[in-house]
Amino acid sequence: MKITLTNGEIRALIEEEKYVNLEFEELFSRMKDKNGHKEFDYTIPRKDGSSFYLKLRQNRKNPLDFSAILGYSPKELNTVFKLTRYNGKSHEHRNVLDKEPAFYDFHIHIATERYQLAGRKEEFYAEITDRYSNLRSALRCLIDDCNVSLKENPQTKLEL
Repeated sequence: MKITLTNGEIRALIEEEKYVNLEFEELFSRMKDKNGHKEFDYTIPRKDGSSFYLKLRQNRKNPLDFSAILGYSPKELNTVFKLTRYNGKSHEHRNVLDKEPAFYDFHIHIATERYQLAGRKEEFYAEITDRYSNLRSALRCLIDDCNVSLKENPQTKLEL
């Protein structure tokens, strides 16, 4: 079943506090090989029975072909609504509804009501960014932008 969320609902989900019970480096050390990529998925349960979904994905041959994704899974539905996706510089993208020229750069996909209603993927719309240059820095941006907290490493905290 496909769900449709308003821009307000999308923004509220992105702004909601999320906690990942892993340290930053653990997210990468747990990536597993899958069809030419390394991947890691993590589920963040919510009190109402729904959940957030964090996914890291990187091509084994092209380090610029990556995604850091935050999704939302409604209660009792076997679907993931992608709220945002931080992509590498590995392919061309064009916001077709906005009649903008195509671009080939690092970019952040953001779910929009407009693209959903037009029959496109919820997170089809994307904006160019210079805030990251690899999967690690893309994940840092996702953490900052989407109100995600990670388990702290006491050793790292002491070094600061």
